[in-house]
Amino acid sequence: MAIKRKETTVIVGGGHAAGALMTALLQKKYQHDVILVGEEPHPPYQRPPLSKNYLAGEVDQASLYLKPRSMYENGGYQLRLGVRAEQIDRDNKIIGLSDQSTLKYDRLVLATGSHVRRLKVPGSDLQCIHYLHDIADTDALRDQLIPGKRLVIVGGGYIGLEVAASAIKKRVGVTVLEAADRLMQRVTGPEMSAFFYAKHNAAGVDVRLNAAVTGFEAGDQGRVAGVTLADGGKVQADIVLVSIGVIPETALAEASGLPCDDGIVVDEFTRTSDPEILAIGDCTRHRNLFFEKMQRLESVANAVDQARIAAATLMGEEKPYNSAPWFWSNQYDLRLQMVGLSQNHDQRVVRGCFEKEEFAVFYLREGQVIAVDAVNMPVAFMVGKQLVQHRKSVSAEALSDPHSELRNL
Repeated sequence: MAIKRKETTVIVGGGHAAGALMTALLQKKYQHDVILVGEEPHPPYQRPPLSKNYLAGEVDQASLYLKPRSMYENGGYQLRLGVRAEQIDRDNKIIGLSDQSTLKYDRLVLATGSHVRRLKVPGSDLQCIHYLHDIADTDALRDQLIPGKRLVIVGGGYIGLEVAASAIKKRVGVTVLEAADRLMQRVTGPEMSAFFYAKHNAAGVDVRLNAAVTGFEAGDQGRVAGVTLADGGKVQADIVLVSIGVIPETALAEASGLPCDDGIVVDEFTRTSDPEILAIGDCTRHRNLFFEKMQRLESVANAVDQARIAAATLMGEEKPYNSAPWFWSNQYDLRLQMVGLSQNHDQRVVRGCFEKEEFAVFYLREGQVIAVDAVNMPVAFMVGKQLVQHRKSVSAEALSDPHSELRNL
């Protein structure tokens, strides 16, 4: 009886999705060889702490790692770190690497993540202008957050506001410039935006809305000294963080002829158009049976969920992706937890108290709960996950009534 040849599965990428996939394969006792190719020198790690407690110096680098490198290697998996995948030869199933070596694969998983969106304005190449995407970025920024320095953050989304909260604690002067008319406009409703605006102002952050950046001014030795605005205003700066979103990393997939559309296109089993190639995480535009349309999501929850689906697919267990997305953000003593996507809602219902900093906003469409944002209200978030996942219709009165038991919904 012939012994079946061991196959090789190559994972390209070293982020949360890649790490979650390797962990899931270990748990499932996947019998084939697994090789991870990661451009950074670190094993897969968490990125959310980069703008929060890692930036604040409250945790060390090792605590970011999803698992110690030894755990993967003791399980028989190989990590090729500090090397970049540069080419996929799909006909011969070969990957070309930046160190001129090649890898042969039977199955390939692209977990290439995303890269930061750059702000292309005059002066954008000055020193002390930062972007935040990896450990090295956070290390460089943290070294410059010295009491009395002036930090200007371009962008009022999750990461920009989390950095503002961390920096103000270090007695750094912080200004947030948001081009839109409210904070976190892309992901939340006006009540939540107004609440966080007030919270940051009260903490000493100078938050400016409708503030479009047109350039950076130079100071001594090529360092940034100021930020110019479309309305003619200027803001002095010793340090700048640009946080205006990310772009899915699809270049490798595109060059190999895989369909991409603001993300590598995959089905509900994380498969690309090539049955031997899967893709997971921020780099994908994916089919999730929870939604009517293809989606691209930038979240840890999506990365982990897709990793589980990919592990099942590799094991021959077809389990379709069918989960409501969820997100979180920590700012000061606030924990914002969000489930669902609030776009296209036709009604908002508030429960709880803004003044006590314990409240939730329920987003409804035609009476159905489609999203929930909760601040320091974990019960509302947990109940909200069930309401959103099961597409429950609930009356506004029941949602807002402080005397009604949320769990009964």
